[in-house]
Amino acid sequence: METHGLRGERVLMRIHIGERDKHRGRPLYEAIVELIRERHYAGATVFRGITGFGATARLHTDKVLRLSLDLPIVIECVETTENIDAILPELDTMIGGGLITLEKVNVIVYRPET
Repeated sequence: METHGLRGERVLMRIHIGERDKHRGRPLYEAIVELIRERHYAGATVFRGITGFGATARLHTDKVLRLSLDLPIVIECVETTENIDAILPELDTMIGGGLITLEKVNVIVYRPET
């Protein structure tokens, strides 16, 4: 398999929020993924955690006995620095409480020949 297309340094953005977080009445993670898609970014993936805690140190877990679930959600997106910088102000207005981390990554995309 040959490499085609995207190669080089990009930024990995990780957005840490809660499963119950909302934006305009809908799940926040869905609204964020839709925004990323509307901007024609390379892609996004949503991960649902089984346990974790944030700034409040309140434990969120998927244990069966827990009545109210608010599991950790992480949204990952790899894009150019310019595109990440462009979307951050809008994400800031959407996210009431959470964490965004950015790190440089080396990207290689493998695509089959067409």
